[in-house]
Amino acid sequence: MFKRIFLWIAMNIAVMIVLTIFIYILGLFGIKVSSNTYLGLFIISAVIGFAGSFISLFMSKWMAKKAYNIRLITASDLSMLNEKERLVYDTVSNLSERNHIKMPEVGVYESSEPNAFATGATKNSSLVAVSSGLLDMMDKDAIEGVVGHEMAHILNGDMVTMTLLQGVLNTFVVFFSKIIANIVANSVDENYAGIARFVVDLLLQIVFGVLASFIAMWFSRYREFKADAGSAYYVGKEKMIAGLQALKDMQNSIAKDDPTYSSMQISSKKTSGFMKLLSSHPDLDDRIKALEDLKM
Repeated sequence: MFKRIFLWIAMNIAVMIVLTIFIYILGLFGIKVSSNTYLGLFIISAVIGFAGSFISLFMSKWMAKKAYNIRLITASDLSMLNEKERLVYDTVSNLSERNHIKMPEVGVYESSEPNAFATGATKNSSLVAVSSGLLDMMDKDAIEGVVGHEMAHILNGDMVTMTLLQGVLNTFVVFFSKIIANIVANSVDENYAGIARFVVDLLLQIVFGVLASFIAMWFSRYREFKADAGSAYYVGKEKMIAGLQALKDMQNSIAKDDPTYSSMQISSKKTSGFMKLLSSHPDLDDRIKALEDLKM
């Protein structure tokens, strides 16, 4: 999960940089897309910022399919599925029907790491994917809890909410980058002002984009607690706890066998201090405790 979110944020920054370069290229041909007022600059920044965020959102499902080589499961495949694959499909189908949304695409991909994720532009155009490692290592209750968690992300509209937050963050990243770039450009020889503005603008977008990711990661951790609670509501608290406990047991087992193993994509190993700020998921112990304290 951390890898997928990191790539999504990185793509946001990349799209903003490409759009910024495009605007500068237009300027070389005499087409000015700029403003001398802060309001105009803010509007331009918002266009660039939200464009990057929404392009990432609408490409997210396609990117996931390509990156993970996901094998989609359809209704015509049901007779060929094993028991656990059928459980994943049925859980997604049942929760979709209960909540009156179009059934997400369901897929499995080959990976020894236990992982699952949900992605897609809208509730009615989404994807739930699980790894073969997760199906191999977890029992049916734990699998149902994990799938319920991913469906909660979809039903809560987390991808759209994250996109809106990222759009706001992107807007301020571009806005302040351009303000500082203009200040620098105005303080150097006019022969170098253009290149100075361009270089400073791009560098600051990268730096501020990384800093903004701390806010995005905090929000991601917050939504994980909400998705855990959603799964508890949809499939049962004990099943969600079983899923998290299974991840914790696997994490400990892998850590003993391979000390260099850093984290699972569906969760995070226990972290502290600065590294905790970079985690997309809360500690498993914290998530389990929150569920145990949850009043149903």
